[in-house]
Amino acid sequence: MKNMRKWMMALMALICVSAMATEGVHFTRSGVRDMLIRVSGQERYLLIPIEEAAPEYRMQVIEDGRIVRTVVLRLAAKGKIDYYVPMDLSAFNRESLVLAVHVWNQPDGERLREVSPMEYIAWNELKLANTFDTSNWDKYRPIYHHTPLYGWMNDPNGMFYKDGVWHLYYQYNPYYSMWQNMTWAHSSSKDLIHWTHEPIAIEPDVLGTIFSGSAVVDANNTAGFGKDAVIAMYTSAELMGQCQSLAYSTDNGLTFTKYSGNPIITADIPDFRDPNFFWNEQTNEWNLVLACGQEMRFYASSDLKNWRYLSAFGSGYGSHSGVWECPDLMRLPVRGTKEHKWVLLCNINPGGPFGGSATQYFVGDWDGKTFTCEHNDTRWMDYGKDHYATVSFSNAPEERHTMIVWMSNWQYAGQVPTKQFRSANALPRDIDLFKDKDGRYIIGVRPSLECEQLRGEEVTALPEAAIIELTTTSKKNPTTLTLFNSKGEKVVMTIDPKTNTFTTDRRHSGITDFSEAFAAVTTTPLYVNAKKYKVVIYLDRCSLEAFDADGHWSMTNLVFPTEPYDRIETNGKVKIYNVNY
Repeated sequence: MKNMRKWMMALMALICVSAMATEGVHFTRSGVRDMLIRVSGQERYLLIPIEEAAPEYRMQVIEDGRIVRTVVLRLAAKGKIDYYVPMDLSAFNRESLVLAVHVWNQPDGERLREVSPMEYIAWNELKLANTFDTSNWDKYRPIYHHTPLYGWMNDPNGMFYKDGVWHLYYQYNPYYSMWQNMTWAHSSSKDLIHWTHEPIAIEPDVLGTIFSGSAVVDANNTAGFGKDAVIAMYTSAELMGQCQSLAYSTDNGLTFTKYSGNPIITADIPDFRDPNFFWNEQTNEWNLVLACGQEMRFYASSDLKNWRYLSAFGSGYGSHSGVWECPDLMRLPVRGTKEHKWVLLCNINPGGPFGGSATQYFVGDWDGKTFTCEHNDTRWMDYGKDHYATVSFSNAPEERHTMIVWMSNWQYAGQVPTKQFRSANALPRDIDLFKDKDGRYIIGVRPSLECEQLRGEEVTALPEAAIIELTTTSKKNPTTLTLFNSKGEKVVMTIDPKTNTFTTDRRHSGITDFSEAFAAVTTTPLYVNAKKYKVVIYLDRCSLEAFDADGHWSMTNLVFPTEPYDRIETNGKVKIYNVNY
C-alpha cells in the first residue's frame, strides 16, 4: 500500500510540473533516485542522451496507468553525451503517457554519490524529433559487412531463406551500444551482401526479453498457422528464468504474432536456451536441440507446440570450460564422396582456443533420437578470436549449409572502440566436410558464392577495403604478409610449412588497450600437406577474415588501426583487389 500511495502521489505531481527539460518534455522528481517524465509534444521520437559510463536506469513506459514497456538505459549523467538513441512514441496515447525512470541494478554507489540523478545533464538534453539520423559517423563501421544502424548486436538467430530472400534476425539493443534489452531485429538480403534494415521483429513481453532461437518455413502447416508460415522459436528470459516461446509470421517474417500458449518448454535449470529446430524427413517430425549448461538436449514434435524429450549429449566430449550455447544440428556431405555425416555445432563461452568465446563441433550420427559422436578430440570451426554464435539459414536453396556468425568475442565485445554501433557479422560462409591428412572429418569452410561479387579490379596500392590473395613461394621457409600504416601499426600473417600452420599476430594492430584479452596471436592448422598454399584475406575497416583457398579453414579477427592500413610487405606472391560494394 505504501508503494501504491507513493506512485499515486508521484503521478498526481505531474499535474504541477516542476521543471522543463526541453520544449514538449517535462519532468518532476518523485524520489531520491527516481524521475517521472511527461511528453506533451507530438513528434514521433524521444531522443535520449546516452553516456556509456553512467549508471543503468530502468525506464517504464506507462500508458493509461499500465506499464506497457520497460527498457534499461544509461542516461547521460555528469560526464559527456556519447550519442543519442530514439524511443518511438508513435504507438502511445500522449494524453496518458508517462515515463518513469529509476535506478536499477547499479552496484556503483560511489558514482551515485558523486552526482545526484536530479543533476543529470540528460534532463536538459532530451529532445523530440520526427526523424533520427542514422548516417554513419563511426570510423570503424565496416564497408561491406552487415551491422545494425545503431545500437548493440550479438548472436544471429531465426535465419531462413524464402522466395529469393535471405532473412537475418539478431540479438539487438536499440537503446544503447552495449548488451541489454534483448530484442529480435531483422535485416533481409537478396544476395547475402547488401542488407535492408527491416522493422524490429519480436520485442520483449511479460515473459521477459527475447534471447536467441531459430526459424523455419512450415511448408506443410504442421503448426496450424498456415501453409508456408514462418515459425520462430526463441528463449524468453526473465519472468520464469529461461523458457522457450513460439511466434509465427504470415507475411514472410516481416511481423510476428506470439503464440497464446507460451511458454511451450520449461525447465528448472538456469541455462536453458537457444532453441534450434528442423524437419527430419527420416522420422517425419520436427527435431529440436537446446543448450542446457554444458550439454545439449534433444526433443521431437509433430506440431511445433508440444515437445517430448529424447536424449542429451555432452559429457566427456569437447571443451567444457564455459557454458554451451547456440547449437545447430545438420547433415553435411563429405567432399569428393557420396558420404554424409551429422555435425553438431556448439558455441562455448568461455573456453575458446585463444580465450573467450568460440565455436566447437562434433561429427557423428543422428538417428532421430540420439546423437553419437565419433571422436574425443576438440575441433574448432574457426581459429580467430572473433567468431561466435555460428548458426545456419534454414530452408537454404540447393541443399546449401550457409552460416553467419557474430564477429566479436565476449571478452571485450562491449569495450571495442566503436560507439554508434557495436558488432558486425562476418561474411556468410558455406560449409561441408573433408578428411584431413590424418583421416579425421573436418568442417570445410568457404566464403559463400555471393561473396565473389565483392571482387573488383586488381590494384597495386592497398585500399581501405580489399581482397588479398597470398601464395607461398617457398616449400621450406615461412611466407609472411604484413599490413601496416604510417603510425607503425601492423598485422603480421604467416604461413609456416614447417609447423603446417597459418598465424595472425594483431598485438600491434592499432588500438588494443581497451582489453588485456585483445592483443593476441591466433594459429590454425593447415590440415593438408601441399607444395603451395594460397590464402584469401578479406580486409574491411575493422576486420580481417582469412580463408584457405581450398576451403580447409578460416580465421576471423577484429583490428582497430588508428588509420587504415595502406602498405604491404611480403616475401610471397600477392594480388590485391578492390572491393565492389
